[in-house]
Amino acid sequence: MAISKKDYYELLGVSREASADEIKKAYRKLAVKYHPDKNPGDKEAEDRFKEIGEAYEVLSDTNKKAAYDNYGHAAFQQGMGSGGRGSSFHDPFDVFREVFSGGNAGGGGIFGDIFEEAFGGGGPKGNQPSRGADLRYDLEISLEDAVSGCEREISVRKLETCDRCSGSGASPGSKTITCSTCDGTGRVSVSRGFFSMTQTCPTCQGAGVKIEKPCPQCNGEGREAKTSKIKIKVPSGVDTGSRLRSSNNGEAGTKGGGYGDLYIVIHVKKHEIFEREDTDLYCEVPVSFVRAALGGEVEVPTLEGKAILRIPEGTAGGKIFRLKGKGVPDLRGYGHGDLNIRIYVEIPKKLNSAQRKKLEEFAELCDDSTHPERQSFFKKAKDFFK
Repeated sequence: MAISKKDYYELLGVSREASADEIKKAYRKLAVKYHPDKNPGDKEAEDRFKEIGEAYEVLSDTNKKAAYDNYGHAAFQQGMGSGGRGSSFHDPFDVFREVFSGGNAGGGGIFGDIFEEAFGGGGPKGNQPSRGADLRYDLEISLEDAVSGCEREISVRKLETCDRCSGSGASPGSKTITCSTCDGTGRVSVSRGFFSMTQTCPTCQGAGVKIEKPCPQCNGEGREAKTSKIKIKVPSGVDTGSRLRSSNNGEAGTKGGGYGDLYIVIHVKKHEIFEREDTDLYCEVPVSFVRAALGGEVEVPTLEGKAILRIPEGTAGGKIFRLKGKGVPDLRGYGHGDLNIRIYVEIPKKLNSAQRKKLEEFAELCDDSTHPERQSFFKKAKDFFK
């Protein structure tokens, strides 16, 4: 059963009319309070930290905030199918670093050094390798493919290592030069009223050096957006919500950092005949009231083709027959579920005169022995008819 998300405004403790500064101030206060480094081993604090990070990520962005105000959490549900660019997984630590570094992910801002000192930073990070972002891709498949397993080739738009500069960000033959802003230290001193502090150099992002001639293909980023074709093997037994990981198929890292991973989230289409509950399948099969009364063989569908089910005489509507092992394979390899056939007794809607006459003759031949359940019911209910 899905757990409903908490309201983002309530998480940050602000009103829907709160300004951007009020939202940021509320987030800063809560982020410091619930940061995992200040609450080691406290799972509740860790979960709260992630929740407020997600809330701030949405409410601090004008477009996302407008979408959330209009549609709530539904505005950010991933679309199904096989098109489009993969979406980055939310990382609350990235939001935290951005807010406490003055809006620059590489450092800087009045809170930059406070963040690094309080939570184990220290030293420029601009020239350090950084792993690429993990991506999410939503894949819709049929129930048949979920049961038997399948292979798919998907297209993902993501940042790849630049072919021209091999990720260095520099034009071929170009060299690095010392940053003139910080003289190669990666740090600069900033005065704020009575305070003077050292922060990451905003020009070189703490690297201490700059590229003499940035690569024109990626503008010195070292990465460029490309559409990649990726083959995915879907194992048998997956269900809606199952998540597959494709290692190193996320976005490329920077400064020689490794690739992130690609997470494929499975969505199984609704089937027109079968319903699924875990590894069991359910199917409702209509049977004429004559066949239900007389019993006999009934043809029923399975995912492997048709099967013959023998029902006893006097089978009532709603009776379930189980075909063992004809359900969905367990994703962990623990056998198969069952196929449950639910009998639906179909009553004829239109009768011609001959059919009606035969039924009337049949009704005259019936007595209490042919309808024992009806007789039992009226015995129990006789007091209500007085």
